[in-house]
Amino acid sequence: MSIRRLSPQLVNQIAAGEIVERPASVLKELLENSLDAGATHIAIELEQAGVKRLRVTDDGSGIAKDELTLALSRHATSKIGTLDDLASVASLGFRGEALPSIASVSRLTLTSRTVNGTVAWRIGSRGDDSEGAIVPTAHPAGTSVEVLDLFFNVPARRKFLRTVRTEFGHADTLLRRIALSRFDVALDLTHNGRSISRLRAAPDPAAREQRLADVCGGRFVEQAVYVEHEVGDFRLHGWLGLPTASRTQADLQYFYVNGRAVRDKVLAHAVRQAYAAMFCITAGTPPAYFICSSIPRWSMSTCIRPSMKSASAIAAPCTAFCSRP
Repeated sequence: MSIRRLSPQLVNQIAAGEIVERPASVLKELLENSLDAGATHIAIELEQAGVKRLRVTDDGSGIAKDELTLALSRHATSKIGTLDDLASVASLGFRGEALPSIASVSRLTLTSRTVNGTVAWRIGSRGDDSEGAIVPTAHPAGTSVEVLDLFFNVPARRKFLRTVRTEFGHADTLLRRIALSRFDVALDLTHNGRSISRLRAAPDPAAREQRLADVCGGRFVEQAVYVEHEVGDFRLHGWLGLPTASRTQADLQYFYVNGRAVRDKVLAHAVRQAYAAMFCITAGTPPAYFICSSIPRWSMSTCIRPSMKSASAIAAPCTAFCSRP
């Protein structure tokens, strides 16, 4: 069998297998792009949990007309330029594969207007190798990405999607994690034309506690204490639930490293040990907490694929710090 170069469409669909697992995966990539663009307000619209339609609109810096086509090309990004940039990346995303991968398994429309622009421009993709024309349109400063009919051209992937309720649950959980990582950004969620949540920006402590109550529930805020601790370049702050806030399941455990949500068994074990030593909480009663950790960028690995279930490479430098009594 002769060796041949794969088509760009197939290459993008292979990459999509790493990036796009379900509608929530698409939402994650688009939200991270919006946050990296400096958005202060993001609106999310879902239909059938995002399988039929998913739209993210932000008021960020926008994309110039001559860069729209490039934005849908692989390995194109504004976030890194050198290996040194990669070693100290501060953005949420940088791979430059999300948009073309999403476009390869859906019907995608990208609309954007720069802050100083007078006209917005739109480009579309129909899930194939062809590039749509860039046309002028009406749009406020910022960017909108609309994704229609996810996996319409990859039926084998689409059949593995769960019920609308389950898929929406994944999207809602993701949005909650984002909401707790960026108190300064307002987030609106609409599902099937019905407003689900409207989270205002929280610039002060009282507003942050209100957002925490909106996401985690008022009972958690009432039975949690705010903590803040710093050792050298490491800083830890957040809310720790008292034993009375413990639950039967680990659904109120949020851990962030440099603003990025992390789910890691090592970190979770370190927190459980600290709780067990101080409050004698058993393994059957998971504690509730919201913890943010700040560590030097050089001490964390950025080479983690989106599909990885663990983030030990990021979280490892925090473990000893979190285990302190």
